[in-house]
This record gives sequence, C-alpha cells and structure tokens, in this order.
Amino acid sequence: MKSCGNTDVGRKRNTNQDYLFCSDEPVGAFPNLYVVADGMGGHKAGDHASHMAVERFVQLADQTKLTNPVTMMRTLLNWVNEEVYQEAKSEESYYGMGTTFVAITIVNGKGYVVNVGDSRLYHIHKDSIRQVTFDHSLVEELVRSGELSPSEARRHPRKNIITRAVGVEEDILPDFFEIEVEAGDRILLCSDGLSNMIEDEELKDIISSDRDIDEMVRYLIDKANYYGGYDNIAAVVIMNE
Repeated sequence: MKSCGNTDVGRKRNTNQDYLFCSDEPVGAFPNLYVVADGMGGHKAGDHASHMAVERFVQLADQTKLTNPVTMMRTLLNWVNEEVYQEAKSEESYYGMGTTFVAITIVNGKGYVVNVGDSRLYHIHKDSIRQVTFDHSLVEELVRSGELSPSEARRHPRKNIITRAVGVEEDILPDFFEIEVEAGDRILLCSDGLSNMIEDEELKDIISSDRDIDEMVRYLIDKANYYGGYDNIAAVVIMNE
C-alpha cells in the first residue's frame, strides 16, 4: 500500500477549510487509515471543525479497544460528532460549524468506507472509475429523484448545500460501504473542490497514469485550479500495489 495526500486553498478562497490524514501504517486496530474532511461555517469555524474531526478520530482510533473496522468507524464517528457538536455550542464564532468526513481502511483486500457529506471516494479498477460514496446534498437528492441530470447537477448554483455533516446535529447518520480492493487498484478520496472541477473520466485518466504518486496528487490539484479553483481542494490517492 502506498498513498499520498495534499490540500490547497484554491484560487478564490482566503482560508483552507479542507483537512486530511493518510497513513499506510497501523492506527490503533486499523491497519491503515485515510481521511478527507471539508469544513463549513465561518472561516474560523470550518477550519476548526475539519481539523478537530480528523484529529480526534485518529486519536480515538489509537485509544479504543475495539477491533472490528466497521464498528470502530461507527463508534468513533459518533464520538467525534458529539465532540464537534458540543464545541460548536461553546463559542459564538464556532456556532453552526460542521464538516464532511470520508474515510477508508483496507483490510485483507476489503475496503471499509464511511461517509458523511459530499466529500467523495472513488475506486479505480482496471479501465473503470466508480464513485463509491453518495453525496449527502440537496442537488444529489434532485438527481436521484430525476429532477436534475448529473451534468446539470455539476453546474447547479445550490450544489454546495449539504444535508448531512459531522457536528451539526446531536445524532449522525453516516453511510457505510464495503469494496473489494485488488492488486493494481487505486482509490481517490477528495473534497468537492476537486470533484466539482474535474470530470470523472479525467480523474480516472490521471489516477491511472504512470506518474509518481506525489506528482499525481499535485497534478490533480493543479488541474482543479486550472479549471477555476473555486473552492479548497483536498486529494488522497492510494495505490494497492
């Protein structure tokens, strides 16, 4: 397993509210762990929410005695949600803050994924790319109901309105997914600052290329900025060698 991740403020924002974590080494009972979070709220609140959610998730993973990956993800994210929710009520400048959260751990050829919000996880297998996660967003609900096409959704002015986030309510409802991860497969975790800028087929071509993994991540970010860079950008690429 080999990974690389990076974030960028983009071309239109003054602060970076995206945050990530990637480790090819064990984190508690997770044999590896990769996370992307995209904060929301005021500039101070969004930055704080994403940092806090990711860092506390990693800290709690190191401390817990749980071992089942799905149980760990569910339990830890519930704890993190409660902490971020309470933090949001502790100071006026944090009021209303929250964050998206997408994470994966890969165990014996299976990827265990948790997602809240509209940060995404893609699975690149041979010549195909598949978006594993579903966006928890107003626009995605319109797509699922048939009121919008995927191409219309990409340019919709209300695309940034999400319907679920960590820390916004007392209870959280994450999605969980399990995928088969074979040798040669590649995985992308990203914030919407990347997925809104680059079409899936181009993402596939970049991630399937022979570039070094650090160059690949840099190229993804450069491309998102080239197409406008309207939001913060976060990307984690994982190669299952």
